[in-house]
Amino acid sequence: MTLRPATDLFSEWADVGRDEGMERGHTPSVDVMLDRLLEGWNQPFTAIDIGCGNGWVVRRLRQHPLCAHASGMDGAPSMITKAREVDPTGEYVEAMLPDWSPSKPVDLVHTMECLYYLEEPLPFLKTIHDAWMNPGGRLVIGVDHYLENEASHDWGVSLHVHMSTLSIEAWKQGLADAGFTDIHAEQVGAKEGWAGTLVLTASKPALT
Repeated sequence: MTLRPATDLFSEWADVGRDEGMERGHTPSVDVMLDRLLEGWNQPFTAIDIGCGNGWVVRRLRQHPLCAHASGMDGAPSMITKAREVDPTGEYVEAMLPDWSPSKPVDLVHTMECLYYLEEPLPFLKTIHDAWMNPGGRLVIGVDHYLENEASHDWGVSLHVHMSTLSIEAWKQGLADAGFTDIHAEQVGAKEGWAGTLVLTASKPALT
């Protein structure tokens, strides 16, 4: 069967309200991700959420007292429409990866359940490093579909979308090859039959 763009699938999910279920389901992992992203951060920051869906993480980032600006991007039209309806004053961009980049780099990059839909996610990590982030910035990636999480292996087939199935070590090596440092991986919420969300954190070295 011909694969469909993941952005079409998620746009349909937004149309029927499934984005709200995704938000509830991802909240425990995102709580950990935001803790890792912001731990010890003590100066004003700008941030972007890659694959922002209905914008819920962007709105959480904007509530942080040190947030100077936070925005989101997503390739699913109905997700961006919903984000703008919920938050008319927010910045939400409808765009496709890997071609789009923000007009200015940011300090913090968050992305949950997005990058493995790319045909080549690891080369895109270098794009994030080089074009998306300020020196000294931080990146956090959440991944439910990965090699060690066998429960996720049939998702691409069942949803008829492309998914890149990478190991934990492949993700870590990809971050290192892209130029990131302080790379850490942890599996959050693991239980029997579920290896947990893979949470990867990394830093772009500061200028010396």
